Amino acid sequence: MNSKQEDFDPLKLENQLCFPMYACAKEIVRRYRPYLDELGITYTQYITMMVMWEHEKIISTDLSAYLHLDYGTLTPVLKKLETMGMIKRRRAAKDERLLEIELTNAGRGLREKAGHIPGKMSGLLGLSAKEAKTLYELLYKTLAYMEEH
Repeated sequence: MNSKQEDFDPLKLENQLCFPMYACAKEIVRRYRPYLDELGITYTQYITMMVMWEHEKIISTDLSAYLHLDYGTLTPVLKKLETMGMIKRRRAAKDERLLEIELTNAGRGLREKAGHIPGKMSGLLGLSAKEAKTLYELLYKTLAYMEEH
């Protein structure tokens, strides 16, 4: 066994792949905060609204899948967005077990107010377009694998 293998400590923080992913995620959310504070929403509310802006009306199970959030996390987010007037929630007429979420006019208006955020956040990672695409693909590949296993 060479000295490199002998010196490798799997419990050292610097040897963990998960740590830089965690730290980057925290830092990205921190960088979003000033822009989202202007809108009065959290990052989780923001990504929820991104799905709503795309779909207008969606079943909660589909929304949960898009966001990779469990119901325990998603429910308070939806309740708050409904209180803010951004969405409406109601039981589906065809199947009352399903919860429909629909975008309101106020929610559509929030999209216009949030339109500048992606531009402000671009370049945040310090990666070339090719590197960013590779990272994006690797992260989604990892996420898919973890969800399957």
